[in-house]
Amino acid sequence: MGFPEAATGASTALLTDHYELTMLASALSDGTADRPCVFEVFARRLPDGRRYGVVAGTGRVLDAIADFRFTDAELSQLEATAVVDDATLSWLADYSFSGSIDGYAEGELYFPGSPILTVTGSFGEAVVLETLILSILNHDSAIASAAARMSGAAHGRPIIEMGGRRTHEYAAVSAARAAYLAGFATTSNLEAGRRYGIPTRGTVAHAFMLLHDSEEAAFRAQVDKMGTDTTLLVDTYDITKGIETAVRVAGTELGAIRIDSGDVGPLARKAREQLDALGAKDTRIVVSGDLDEHAIAALRAEPVDAYGVGTSVVTGSGAPTAGMVYKLVEVDGRPVAKRSAHKESRGGRKSVLRRHRETGTAVEEVIWTADSAVPEREPNDHELQIPLVRDGRTVDDLPTLDDARQRLRRALVTLPWEGLKLSHGEPAIPTVFV
Repeated sequence: MGFPEAATGASTALLTDHYELTMLASALSDGTADRPCVFEVFARRLPDGRRYGVVAGTGRVLDAIADFRFTDAELSQLEATAVVDDATLSWLADYSFSGSIDGYAEGELYFPGSPILTVTGSFGEAVVLETLILSILNHDSAIASAAARMSGAAHGRPIIEMGGRRTHEYAAVSAARAAYLAGFATTSNLEAGRRYGIPTRGTVAHAFMLLHDSEEAAFRAQVDKMGTDTTLLVDTYDITKGIETAVRVAGTELGAIRIDSGDVGPLARKAREQLDALGAKDTRIVVSGDLDEHAIAALRAEPVDAYGVGTSVVTGSGAPTAGMVYKLVEVDGRPVAKRSAHKESRGGRKSVLRRHRETGTAVEEVIWTADSAVPEREPNDHELQIPLVRDGRTVDDLPTLDDARQRLRRALVTLPWEGLKLSHGEPAIPTVFV
């Protein structure tokens, strides 16, 4: 299929949740587990202050569903802990998703109510996928949405994802993938590089500088091994002296310096002046240290060539989940809906298009069901859902990770200019339910 390898070969079945198996066992008992159903993934709202969301993780979802099998070890665990009865264990032993999935392509924008993923199958085979699907889409979409804001704030300057030390070791790999999808240039995470083909970059930490008896000795060791195009960390002691030493050791062909602490704006300005005076006019300046989209935007006028971002991107820059839900919307062709206060859902399988002006600017997300009037098509309407799985098999020639990067780049251009602001505001375009 079109996505890079994401699975390790291990089953993902016990990534399901206890209550999902409780529902399954009960439905098997009363004969409703085989009823044809439609589940949808959507977000009721965007995180506070966000004007758009970015769909990410779809490729990982499809890989995980393909691997979703209950092995003997997992069935033994469920039996030993009496999570389900023998009839349910027997059903799980033969589990393989055989339904269909449609959804937004990775890199597409989404808004409140957008039917990001539509899962069609029996109640039993679809309900056990809820936690698996939501855990991936909520994480990856949150990271990609934050990373897209940072990439926009960087205004074409490259960003290195370097948050592996600030999150769970497995989450770090998927976070690197989501950040790359959203426009980051590289990652320091080598497993993400191996698994997804993302370019990797990195330099030394302060420990390397402190290891050596002098800053000059540390620089010399790095340059001797890595060449003059390397990036030297100049703020372990005194930045001015560090830059002077770096250029003396590497020469004016030094690739870059990195500043990782302090008020990086004024420091970058002073560093640029010093580098130019020393003849290192082409030496780049990389800054890092607790940067987020707002800090990056504040540095736009400074002589910064690249950014390193860690904590803020792998934690969604204050919004670590996309807030997506997985809701049953149709049973036996009949719309069903939750009516709980503040957690309402809209019944019926949804169709969706995005409407644009002749100039290409998006104006609204139009959503309808089989029971509502189909909106009259306009020349610049764009259908959003694509087939992802048919009869349990992932469809051929799905978009790649690089395709998703390009899709997002094109989608962001369609937003009204207000939709790209970092300040609080309403979603960039309204969602209209027909």
